[in-house]
Amino acid sequence: MRPTTRRMAFVSALGVLLYATQATSGWAQGSQANGLTGHALAGQRLYRRYCVGCHGPDGDGNGENAPWIDPKPRDFTLAVFKCRSTPTGTLPTDEDLFNAITRGFVTTNMPQWRPLTAQNRVDLVAYIKTFSTKWKTSRAGTPITVPSEPALTVQSILHGRELFQKMECWKCHGTAGHGDGPSANTLTDNKDNPIRPYNFETGSRFMCGVTNQDLYRIFMTGLDGSPMPSFADQLHAAEAWDLVHFLRTLQPLDTPEGALWRSWVGSHASELKPIGPSGGSQ
Repeated sequence: MRPTTRRMAFVSALGVLLYATQATSGWAQGSQANGLTGHALAGQRLYRRYCVGCHGPDGDGNGENAPWIDPKPRDFTLAVFKCRSTPTGTLPTDEDLFNAITRGFVTTNMPQWRPLTAQNRVDLVAYIKTFSTKWKTSRAGTPITVPSEPALTVQSILHGRELFQKMECWKCHGTAGHGDGPSANTLTDNKDNPIRPYNFETGSRFMCGVTNQDLYRIFMTGLDGSPMPSFADQLHAAEAWDLVHFLRTLQPLDTPEGALWRSWVGSHASELKPIGPSGGSQ
């Protein structure tokens, strides 16, 4: 074998060895979601095709499209995620990440990736986890328990409205929930990028789902990396459900909460104190 040929063979073999070492050490975690096992090597190919333009080759959110995207793409190297079933400050489950990829994020450039197979999405979860060493040193948090939703009543909505005032949710989300409160323009995420509060007028989707259970979970886990905290230490389960019922009335939808509220307000509007700085304690 000629010297040049031997050198080329050695370099090729070395590349294969390094690639294999990276695959067995850096990517050993894998993923388990939707009854499937994810593989980082397969996820890498998918990431390079579908995700790298926004999230970047290093997973730090600095892809070539990032300068034109608002809000900015997620920085996977920090392993900080908004939508989780786990307590604030803990890693999400693989299922949480799978659901986020599947669902996408409203009011952002992150689309739903339902056209990809479930196996594709689980593989992407495995690869996304390789960007942060936190997945090697820490376990995902234990998902919180979402208790059964109590019956919807006018009293529940009224108490939720009181909590919206008392906890000063209106300062960010606005008095009508349109994301235009007095603090809205001052908010930033954990990377000091400007961030807007959720506008309930946008429709049925929340940042992390569509159901009342999803909204309850947001209150109790918080949206890590954003100004939205966890209220697990401030709200009892019944209070959180009351807040869920009130927030549903702020959406432009034909929901049971909205129908009940409109019916009641039609003859009781004069009994309500305004929400906002002049509202005081309800």
